[in-house]
Amino acid sequence: MASSSRVPQSKESQLKSFKTQLKADVRNMLVNFEEIMKLASRENTSQICKVTQCEQDALEMQVRAANMVRAGESLMKMVNDLKEFHILYDFPAINKTVKKMSELCSAKQIEIDEKLAIIAEDMKEELSDLEEEYYSTSLKYP
Repeated sequence: MASSSRVPQSKESQLKSFKTQLKADVRNMLVNFEEIMKLASRENTSQICKVTQCEQDALEMQVRAANMVRAGESLMKMVNDLKEFHILYDFPAINKTVKKMSELCSAKQIEIDEKLAIIAEDMKEELSDLEEEYYSTSLKYP
């Protein structure tokens, strides 16, 4: 197929739809991930019983994780749709856009991995301090 320099209007609107969906799904995943991190690292300042608050936080984390999975599945479907679009229309700009978005996602993944490593290290230190405090206290509970 010969590629044209101008994309027909219906194809252009389809590409805009893909772009809008991509932004919405990635934003959904990012927002839910950030909220899970906030829930995991927040101090208990609520007047709700600690056990109840933990259960509520756990349920909210599960809902947010499910939202992330749903957005991920939507992205996987969109990747398939983009491949089909590329095959049907031989549109070379899609390759550039997909590569650019892939690089952006990879960079964001590295950034998130670094944040997770910091959080894990902080949690490790806190747990170690708590364990040390427990074993060094004279008031041990049965």
